[in-house]
Amino acid sequence: MTAIIRSTRLTVAAGLLAASGSPLAAQNQPDYAGAMKHEHGKETPTASAGALIAPRVDVVGETVTYATINGTAIRGYLAKPAAGAATGKTVIVVHEWWGLNDNMQAMARRYAGEGYTVLAVDLFGSVATTPDAAMKLYQAGMADIAGGEKNLGEAIAYLKKAGATSIGAVGYCYGGHWALRTGLVGGEDLDAVVMYYGAPITDTKEISRLKAPVLGIFGGKDTGIPITAVRQMETAIKAAGVPVTITVYENANHAFANPSGQAYDKTAAEDAFAKTVSFFKANLK
Repeated sequence: MTAIIRSTRLTVAAGLLAASGSPLAAQNQPDYAGAMKHEHGKETPTASAGALIAPRVDVVGETVTYATINGTAIRGYLAKPAAGAATGKTVIVVHEWWGLNDNMQAMARRYAGEGYTVLAVDLFGSVATTPDAAMKLYQAGMADIAGGEKNLGEAIAYLKKAGATSIGAVGYCYGGHWALRTGLVGGEDLDAVVMYYGAPITDTKEISRLKAPVLGIFGGKDTGIPITAVRQMETAIKAAGVPVTITVYENANHAFANPSGQAYDKTAAEDAFAKTVSFFKANLK
């Protein structure tokens, strides 16, 4: 069943979507880099209020190497409850367009505080401190779908080898798109996907790889992610026989729940986090 909170039509100028001039992503969808530059162009990657919320229980975290790709060690951040909680229920967190910075690590700890082993992956290999640098990382990542998917596949394998009994994925902005791709890569190995205002995937062949239920969270005032594309994605997921819930916060902007930046909307973000935790609780066993 698809739950829909009243949505607002979003319009994005074609020139804005093409502003970055980078190649189209492999799935033949628009390049959203220019739109994201518009959304984040005046922001700095300082911690949002969401990144400052302490985990509900004590957690521990460390940098780990979860993959080696083409001879390069890929490092992420692993967080889990300090004691007393089962850790076989796992979550992959995918960073926003700033990269795997301290704020994303704080968000990983917050999810760990809900009783999960959490691996925050690194799809960039570096962290951006300016919108221009972030856009270049975004463009490079979206131009190398195969490389990003290999990275995520290794993350899944790492968690399974470590004893994962179930795996979920969640990501913000850039990471929202790649959280959904984690579901495509993982197939039957993924149990839940939450994408926060990421670039939609609408290609039915791509979506046919998806097996995990999806929770999509979007802002009604987001001018970077067209609601028409979100609805096309929703239709494709439903056609694949996969449960999907799309929630649109009518008065929220893009990045309203991001760990970094100045767009944080406390009311919408806290409600979305509660929905995310409930979704994981229902699907991660």
